Amino acid sequence: MPYLILLFALLAESTITHASVSGERIIEADNEPGSWLTHGRNYAEDRMSPLTQINKDNIKDLGLAWYFDTGTTRGLEASPLVIDGVIYTTGSWSKVFANDARTGEELWSYDPEVPRAWGVNACCDVVNRGVAAWENSIFVGTIDGRLVSLNKETGAVEWDVLTIDKERPYTITGAPRVVNGKVLIGNGGAEYGVRGYLSGYDARTGDLSWRFFTVPGHPADEHESDVMRMAAETWTGNVYHQVGGGGTAWDSMAYDHEANILYFGVGNGSPWNRHIRSPGGGDNLFLSSIVAINPDNGEYIWHYQTTPADTWDYTATQHIILADLEIKGEMRKVLMQAPKNGFFYVIDRITGELLSAENYVPVTWASHIDMKTGRPVETENADHLAETKTTSPAQFGGHNWHPMAYNAGTGLVYIPAMLNQAPYNTDTNFEYLGGSNWHMGQMADTPEMDIITSIPPGLMSAIFKRMARGKLIAWDPVQQKEVWSVMHETMWNGGVLTTASGLVFQGTGDGRFIAYDAETGKHLWESPTVTGILAPPISYSLDGDQYIALMAGWGGAGPLAMKLPGSKSAGNGRLLVYKLGGEETLPPGRERPPMPVPPAQTGTEASIAEGSVLYHQHCVYCHGAALNSDAIIADLRYMSEGSHQAFQQIVRGGILSGIGMASFAERVTEEEADAIHDYVIYASHQKWDEDQATGWWKDLRDWSYEVIADVVSRFGLM
Repeated sequence: MPYLILLFALLAESTITHASVSGERIIEADNEPGSWLTHGRNYAEDRMSPLTQINKDNIKDLGLAWYFDTGTTRGLEASPLVIDGVIYTTGSWSKVFANDARTGEELWSYDPEVPRAWGVNACCDVVNRGVAAWENSIFVGTIDGRLVSLNKETGAVEWDVLTIDKERPYTITGAPRVVNGKVLIGNGGAEYGVRGYLSGYDARTGDLSWRFFTVPGHPADEHESDVMRMAAETWTGNVYHQVGGGGTAWDSMAYDHEANILYFGVGNGSPWNRHIRSPGGGDNLFLSSIVAINPDNGEYIWHYQTTPADTWDYTATQHIILADLEIKGEMRKVLMQAPKNGFFYVIDRITGELLSAENYVPVTWASHIDMKTGRPVETENADHLAETKTTSPAQFGGHNWHPMAYNAGTGLVYIPAMLNQAPYNTDTNFEYLGGSNWHMGQMADTPEMDIITSIPPGLMSAIFKRMARGKLIAWDPVQQKEVWSVMHETMWNGGVLTTASGLVFQGTGDGRFIAYDAETGKHLWESPTVTGILAPPISYSLDGDQYIALMAGWGGAGPLAMKLPGSKSAGNGRLLVYKLGGEETLPPGRERPPMPVPPAQTGTEASIAEGSVLYHQHCVYCHGAALNSDAIIADLRYMSEGSHQAFQQIVRGGILSGIGMASFAERVTEEEADAIHDYVIYASHQKWDEDQATGWWKDLRDWSYEVIADVVSRFGLM
């Protein structure tokens, strides 16, 4: 008899190993708590693991079980899947990896061979947030706009379809989802100028089943649907259809299987500035909206616009969570979101009715959400048509793409939030330039930018440290209030996992992986990760052991745009996996080489000033404000003598396009490239001179930086 039991157990294990992924299996995710079958673990995207082996009492024994090097040094944002003993994840440039979830042994990998020059179209690094699974296939969206189906066992390509118009600067960074046999994928590119949409593809064939456009097309063309006809009534002028209008659906989705409703978030406009994009006013549907559709055919059901006539890059593409909550004595099926604009929304997910909304971070653009109209009440600080206004949150948002988590046991949502502010203005000479030019409708040549580019990098860092910080918030969605919070020195931190054992896990930008008590926020455990963390953790179990896994690789929009205080970017990109009793250790990070002596400054004051403006139009998004860089992509202040001599060939000749530095010949002239070079040399001397200080003079200077930064932040002088 024992032999029969063993035989049946082995057969069951064999069956599980080769089981296909289905909608029923995802819906019943709690029946196999050791798996992680879809992006947010289940269709509700709550990111709560039912596993309890790792708990508050033994968390001190958690250690690194194994790690896997992805071979990249760019941002890693993926949420891995664990299916039948295999962990599937993605790296930079849309690469896919399949590893043995017990040991980390690589089983297969897939490189879509994205042309590196396409990286110029990626606003926020060449990142990817993960794969989807259905039947015996793994699906990935690539940075150059393709959707690819891979064999789950071998990684062989089953089909590969182009989802975009290659004449426009589209990208894909989000993880697909699969519902009812349809692979769902959106795209990015609104900063440059595209028209957003969400598409459904047949999982077996790759055929396009439907497409839902999020903004109207050219007024002279016939509208695709009555819904687009309705949306068009909220737009004016002719700039939006020339630029594209924006509204890209680049990340969040959730699915109610009982109601058969798919929810997805919509992004910002092209350009950002509403006075340029739609000069006659209007809400500009469906920008910054949550949209509910039928996943079988893409038909519209309802929408809620979080930021009508958005002009601050306040996307609604942030994580969406579904839950059933008791509100005012009645159980409601709700949708929860903490979008960039700083308000936490609880919405009836069947009807689209707004149930409540309160700010979860400081907000200056709106005083509150009017519950009668469902609209924000804008303040005098909101509009920047006539003059520059410093507004909170900044374009990074109170919460960006980093996933939050909902714990049904505590009733709390854990938000990886940010505190930040930024100046906004209006470019009165806006011109659509096409291609991979950024089209925000804001001027780079401003008094504020003159200040940023003229002050020493150490002072700039001290100011950023006060004006941009991270905050993990435990939020009560019923009472709409903060229960506890933890501050982080670095603004840009990882997504969140919560567990049924009362834990919350988050990685940080300063290179730590931390566990907190889900009820109190008490710090329970941490482990160094060598590099900063962006991605959210997941949990799975095999052979009686619970594991916690996350991707470690610094990058993304925030770190590319500026050097974030406290951040760590010196490590290789890795998949890290922890379990109780794990004893593996990570190799030390890479040391940044000494800064070379900058070449002599030959540029005039005028050329340096011109170069500063041009740099902050074309180069800042990869190389950092005022060249304050995390060196994820080259820190230009550390250029070699040979790179300085080849500056024109690099910038305009495209000699480094094979590693991602595309030619800018169509965007800058030879004379403009020389001016940018003059500014780069100027900024290099700023840092070189600052680094030479020693002893009491350095101490006095650093003290003065802290005092000045404190005054600037207290009185809002930037």
